[in-house]
Amino acid sequence: MTAAADRPSNAPVRPPFAGWLGTTNDVTKTFLAAGRIPGLINMAGGLPAPETYPAEALAAIARRVIAEHPQDSLGYGPIEGLPELRDALAARLGGPDLRLGRDNILVTTSGMQGLDLLGKVLVDEGALIAAQAPTYLGALDAWRPRRPRYRALRVDRPDFDAVAGLTGARFGYAVPNFSNPTGRLVPMPVRHRLVEAALATGTWLVEDNPYGGLQFDGAALPRLIDIAAGEAPVASPGAVYDGPVIYMGTLSKEIAPGLRIGWMVAAPEMIAALTMAKQGSDLCTSGVTQRIALAAIEDGLVERLQPDLTALYRARRDSLCAALAAHLGAWFTFEVPVGGMFVWVVARDRRVDTDRLLNAALDAGVCIAPSSVFDASGEDRSAFRINFTLNPPERLEEGVRRLAGAVRRLTDAS
Repeated sequence: MTAAADRPSNAPVRPPFAGWLGTTNDVTKTFLAAGRIPGLINMAGGLPAPETYPAEALAAIARRVIAEHPQDSLGYGPIEGLPELRDALAARLGGPDLRLGRDNILVTTSGMQGLDLLGKVLVDEGALIAAQAPTYLGALDAWRPRRPRYRALRVDRPDFDAVAGLTGARFGYAVPNFSNPTGRLVPMPVRHRLVEAALATGTWLVEDNPYGGLQFDGAALPRLIDIAAGEAPVASPGAVYDGPVIYMGTLSKEIAPGLRIGWMVAAPEMIAALTMAKQGSDLCTSGVTQRIALAAIEDGLVERLQPDLTALYRARRDSLCAALAAHLGAWFTFEVPVGGMFVWVVARDRRVDTDRLLNAALDAGVCIAPSSVFDASGEDRSAFRINFTLNPPERLEEGVRRLAGAVRRLTDAS
C-alpha cells in the first residue's frame, strides 16, 4: 500500500477517515505495538495461559460436530444464534428466580461484539454512559465511534450514590466480579444499590462477567441479574425475565479466546433490538464455533477444566503479589484479588506518572497497562494494571524486577 506522502502531487484528494479514529491516545498505540519488542515480558494484556487451552478435546469435538451437523457448522445460521445453544445457555445461566427462555439469549461473536452492539442500540452521539471507574479499555474502544459522554461510577467509595450515578444515562456499565482493570469484587451492599437504582430510574444496567469463573478464594456472590430477577415485579406467573440488567458472558477465559463465543442475557425487547444491530454487524456467529461451544457445555468441559485452571492462576497470582511486595512495595500499594486476571497497582506518591513509567518499562523489557487507558478522560496516571495469568512464576518475578529497575531510573531522574 502506498503511503499518502508518496502519492503524486496531482492525485485527487481522498475523503478523510472518520473523525473518531483521531481520538485514540498515544499510550494505547504504544501498548499495542509493544508485542513486537524481542524478549519483552508482557504483563499488560488480559491474556489466558495458552497451555490451559484444551486443544485435543476441542479438536475431537470439532471433528464430531462438523461430521454430525455439517449444515449448522458450515452454513449460515440464525442471527440470534443456534437455537440449541441458546436453550443450553438459558438452562445453564438461569436460577430459582431467574427464569430464562430462548428469547432472553443472544449469542455473540465474543464479548467484545456485545459491547459494540450495546453502543449501536443505546448510544446516540454525545449520549451519557455511566461506567464503573476505572473502566475496561475494550468497552471504551467499542463505544468510541459513538463519541459518548461518561459519568464515573465510583462503586468503591463509601458515599457512592447509585441513583444519582444512573439517572439520565443510557445505561450503566459494571464488571462486578474481579473488575477489569482493578481485579476488585463489588460487595453485596453495592450490588443491591446498583440494581435498586436501575429499577428506580429505568436505566439499563450492563453486567459484564467474563471473569466470574475465575474465583480463587471465598464464595461466589450473586450476580446483578439474579438480584434483579428477585426484586423486579413479575408480569405474570411463569413469565421469563424482563428486568433492567443486561448480562454478558464468554467462554474466552474458561476455555479459549479463539472460539470467539459470547452471550447476552436480557429482556426479550432488548434481545430483539440487539439482534437487529447484529444483523448489520456479522449476520451470524460462526456455526462451527457455536456447535463446539454447545458440545463443550453439554460435555461438562468447563467444569472439568475449572479446578486446574483456578489452581494454576491462584499460584501465579500469589507469585506476582509476592514479587510486587518485595520489589515495588516502597513505591506502590495493591490489593490481592480473590479472582480474575489482574492486580491494580497504585502509586504511593500521586506525582508518579504511569504513562512515563510505561515507556521506561518498555525500555527495560516489560510491558504494563497504565491507568490512563482505563479512564474515559485519559487523565488518571497514578496506577497501572498488571496481569498474572499469562506468565509462569519465574517470568512474573523477572518482569517485576525489570519494572522495579525502571521505577528506580525514573524516580532518580525526576
